[in-house]
Parts: sequence; C-alpha cells; structure tokens
Amino acid sequence: MDRAAFACSTAFFHDYSIASHGAVCLPQGHVDYIEKVESFSYSDFFRDYLIPNHPCVFSAKFTEGWGSRRNWVTRDGKPNFDYLLQHFGKAVVPVANCDVKEYNSNPKEQIPLKEYISYWKEYIKKNYHSPRGCLYLKDWHLCRTPFHADVFRSYSWSANICGKKKWLLYPPRQEEYLRDRHGNLPFDVTAPGLQDSSIYPRYAQSCPPVEIIQEAGEIVFIPSGWHHQVYNLEDTISINHNWVNGCNVAIMWSFLQDELAAVQREISEWRDTMEDWHLQCQVIMKSCTGINYKEFYNFLKVIAENRISVLNHVLDEEASAKNTHRAATSALGMLHAVFDLKRTVQVLTSLNANEDFKKLNPKSLSPPPEALLHHLKAAIDTALL
Repeated sequence: MDRAAFACSTAFFHDYSIASHGAVCLPQGHVDYIEKVESFSYSDFFRDYLIPNHPCVFSAKFTEGWGSRRNWVTRDGKPNFDYLLQHFGKAVVPVANCDVKEYNSNPKEQIPLKEYISYWKEYIKKNYHSPRGCLYLKDWHLCRTPFHADVFRSYSWSANICGKKKWLLYPPRQEEYLRDRHGNLPFDVTAPGLQDSSIYPRYAQSCPPVEIIQEAGEIVFIPSGWHHQVYNLEDTISINHNWVNGCNVAIMWSFLQDELAAVQREISEWRDTMEDWHLQCQVIMKSCTGINYKEFYNFLKVIAENRISVLNHVLDEEASAKNTHRAATSALGMLHAVFDLKRTVQVLTSLNANEDFKKLNPKSLSPPPEALLHHLKAAIDTALL
C-alpha cells in the first residue's frame, strides 16, 4: 500500500458506522475490466475496489504465467483429465449433487477424484446427462452454485483456469428484496416463482443483478457481502480464494451480530427456561456460520499479532537502513499493517462493548480484550512516530 492509498483508506473509514455496513454504490450494471498487468498496482486495487467494495474483472494476462493454466488444460482449452488423474487421482474430494436441494444447499459425498473424473468423462459423452445427476467437485464447479454470499462476508476472487462462467451479482442489502415471506433467500434467483408476490412480497423492488461473463483465464473479484449465483457455461475448472482485511473486517463483525440476533429470535421462547441460554445461542450460531464470538476474538488476535510482527520487521529494517523513506514504504509493509491494526482496534472495541460478548466472561481470554487493545494502540503509536 502506498501513502496515497493509506490516506484514502483512512479518510473513507473515518466514519465507522457507515463503513461497518459496507457502504456501497450500485454500479448500475457496469463492472470495470482491468486489462494490463503492468499498469495496475495493489494500491490501485485497494483504493478503487477493496475500499468502495466494488467488483471488477482481471484479464487473462494476469494468469497467463500460472502453472495450472499450462498443465490443467489441453491445447484446445478443455480440462486435462490425464494430468489431473496423474497428480491428484488418489485425493478424496467433496462432491455435491446440483440436482438435489437440501435446505439451502446441495447434499455432498466424499469420493476419490479418479471416480469423479470417470463420472465427468461419462457425463460429457452422454451429452451432460447422468443417472447420478449433475455433480460438482468442491471449487471445481460443474454446474451452478446456489444464491449466496461468501463465508463470513469475506472478499473472494475466482480465476477460470479453463471454461466460461456467468455470474449474477447483487450488492449488499439488495438481497433483502429477494427474501420470501418467511425471510428466506431463494435457492435460485432466476426461478419464475420469485414473480409471485404472495411468496416474495418485495421482489418487485429489487434491482436487476449485475451480470458478468467470465472467460478462460480471467479473474472475477467479488466484494464483501455481494450475493451471487454462478453458472458454468462450459466444462470449467476454477481456483478460488477468500480473505478478510481491514477494509471488510467490520462487515464480518456486523454479519456475526446479525447471525446471533437471528438465533436469539428463533429460540427466544426458551430464554427463561434454558440454562446458559446465551451460551447455547453461541453454539447454534457456530453450527450455522462456523464461528462464535470467542473465536472471532481469537481471529482478531491472530490478525493483530501478524500485523504487529510485520511492523516489528519493518521497524528493524528501518533501523538497519537508517530510516530511509524507501524502507518505510516497501511492499505492503508498514502502512497496510497500520491500517489493518487501526480497523482491528475499532472492531475489537465494538466487540468488547457488546453485551452478548460480555456474558462470555471475556476477562478469561488470553490476553483479555483490554490488554490486547492497549497492546495494539501502543504498536500503532510506535509505528507512526
């Protein structure tokens, strides 16, 4: 991160209450296409897409040097089954059946990759039909994924190694118009049933989704909290990654508060009769989201320790380089670490003041939140001297 991006991010997140809800401007269907690798920096990405939480697409030039694009794909742009079998055939992988709906997802089974590839070949040979249904393997999507936002409202990128996808994206809060009368999101946002106002009373108020056609080699960046549905238009292999940083950690915290509130509403009738009701709410929330409040605290602690380690490393470099300007702003370095720490302090302060968190005996945590906050603030002050 350069100094201009640091100044921009500091100004944007000055109002924590706005940033915590992922302030997003609807892009009116336009998604930027980043063509040239050499003229686009991480600071550009940070300033123009991470901070405002807007999607973009990177051209195939960004992945042309990837080994997966050379080895996993045949000369005619199809999946290289022989290579995948040779290198990964013995792996046991999770496979979902896209033709079966199980609550708001698809049922999964664990099978060897060689069995899955055998199925895939047969599926293609029979014109994409199989008595087993349409199966997809983990992140190598072979059909479409149900309407969702990524885990913990994280950022994600998805790179097409081969094949073509269609993405339908809704900015944060637009998904509220897609809920049915019971508050549930649809499994498929293109289903005709959404037109039935007796079932989906607010659907007519929703904006059309942002549509992206992703070609082989291209990377789609999905911002935090953007719900999306994906269709594979061809046989496709993709690599995906999720992450959280200072820009969207407050969105993650807001998401967890909303999830706990939903759990509390569901079991509110047992509040006065269930022993340790608040602890049971944490257990249920973790089963639904994969994390509870204490684990979120530990998540923040790990991030903080990592960023402090970065600061200490940079400060050591500065000492040996006699505090040169070049050492202070190298790579992601000090400025990014300071930004992430500042945002962590804001979220940690909010967590520590949260009444549900207070009921979990936070003083028993190691270190206690107050001590961790003091340590983070001292590290920031030292870095900015």
